[in-house]
Amino acid sequence: MVMLEDLPPREGDPLKAYRLVNSKYPPINVFDDVADASEFEALYQLQALTNPRLQNEVGRLELIPLGDIPFGIPGCSYAAAPFTHVNPAGSRFSDGSYGVLYLADTPATAIAEVRHHQNAYWSRVTGLSYERFVFRGLCCQFSETGVRDATVLPATAPLYAADDYSHAHALGRQAHRAGCAGLRYHSVRAPGQLCWALMTPRWVTSVVQAAHYEMIWNGAITGVNQLSNA
Repeated sequence: MVMLEDLPPREGDPLKAYRLVNSKYPPINVFDDVADASEFEALYQLQALTNPRLQNEVGRLELIPLGDIPFGIPGCSYAAAPFTHVNPAGSRFSDGSYGVLYLADTPATAIAEVRHHQNAYWSRVTGLSYERFVFRGLCCQFSETGVRDATVLPATAPLYAADDYSHAHALGRQAHRAGCAGLRYHSVRAPGQLCWALMTPRWVTSVVQAAHYEMIWNGAITGVNQLSNA
């Protein structure tokens, strides 16, 4: 098993990376409307009195310390959402009990990662013959402060198994429990490219909307089209 302490830390350089989110999920306004955690708590309590859907919109706040949410940055809601709306089925570096912000080095890498998972998900849904799925491209600026580098391991390491996440889950749990900022790793769906699994949004400085894309489902994802420019 890979041990977190065996992975070298990154230097904390500022970087730009990309992700895709389904366009049916809008930004969470209450995250973007405040400058700090104290303002958020006051506004959240006030809006909760009149908006019964607010809890569903914001998600499970107990899963992330408010001090980790980068209030005041452009696109704060996009940075925070993966940590309050956690997929219970898990992901490569999460067993489903905590959130991870996944980023890719290029839009093409982000598309390859999402395309794979959309194929896997919709292939299990019966009766879906044709559909269009629209995604919002996001450009994220962040610092690698506290990130550990798993790219020192070869892409053939068990950590990068295509469909067996057991080794990646073990490393992800170590990172989460240790308060590690995240992991830099080889993209599994776009060989030769890079991805990041951030365990906290604390070091994110900006998330802005880029292009929109559509994925065409016809028994599989048969095409990806860019609908708008960044």
